[in-house]
Amino acid sequence: MTSVLCAGVAVIDFVLSIDEMPRRAEKYRAKDAAIVGGGCAANSAVAVARLGGEAFLASRLGADAVGDMIIADIEAEGVDCRLARRFEGNRSSFSSILVDRNGERQIVNFRDETLDRDASWLEQAELPDFDVALADTRWPEGAEALMRVARLRGKPAIMDVEAPVEIAMSALKTATHLAFSEQGLREFSGKADVVSGLYHALDAAPDAFICVTQGEDGVSWIEGSDVRHEPGFQVAVADTLGAGDIWHGAFALALGEGRAEIEAMRFANAAAAIKCTRFGGRSGAPKRAEVEEFLRERS
Repeated sequence: MTSVLCAGVAVIDFVLSIDEMPRRAEKYRAKDAAIVGGGCAANSAVAVARLGGEAFLASRLGADAVGDMIIADIEAEGVDCRLARRFEGNRSSFSSILVDRNGERQIVNFRDETLDRDASWLEQAELPDFDVALADTRWPEGAEALMRVARLRGKPAIMDVEAPVEIAMSALKTATHLAFSEQGLREFSGKADVVSGLYHALDAAPDAFICVTQGEDGVSWIEGSDVRHEPGFQVAVADTLGAGDIWHGAFALALGEGRAEIEAMRFANAAAAIKCTRFGGRSGAPKRAEVEEFLRERS
């Protein structure tokens, strides 16, 4: 079984479905609601597990009730949380999320900035065998440590490059693969358009594979000195929450299975598209058979 070690943030999301985003300070009534696990690394780990991989999560949590909910939810998905550290006197992260009728989202997140950021233990621990490493920018120290370990083991070291980017520059310089969001690429490069941003990223990391996810428009990447593009799949969107994280988990798993980047990106596009048709954040992450059937129908 292909294994993926993810490092980064894990949260609980309180998701409310509404027609339009609020514009005034008054009461609103939700049409639907869900309490689901969230966080870039945690979502990616769940995606890996649902797609048939072995997933490990390294994260930092408070020793509180929210942390209990986070761990219970992730472990119920089959993710190994032995590397999720709990800290007494700290609070775990959670988010309030509004999703409108078009599936677009607005997120208000709380995180305890006093949580211990040290990640030296991650390099010193007896880490499980893994085929690929994936980290987000929310825990820069953990990302850098994991990228170094993956490099030493000769494994793909993937960074999910979402804003804020500057705080995770050391991890980005160590990664073998940089998978940007559009916002992350703009912040990293200072360029407004994707093509210029990708070339800037190539100059900064000439030895890394560099791509940018573009939502329903798919993904663009650098191949040699050219920018190439793989279109996204057109689906009826119910909720985009977590789609990018699902993409990164699927991409990492496919790379760990030995697929080429172009094949891994198409596989990830399909997994993210399926998720977008379902309300409730990562609870809509697809199973392996669903993705394979989805791709067969569109081959």
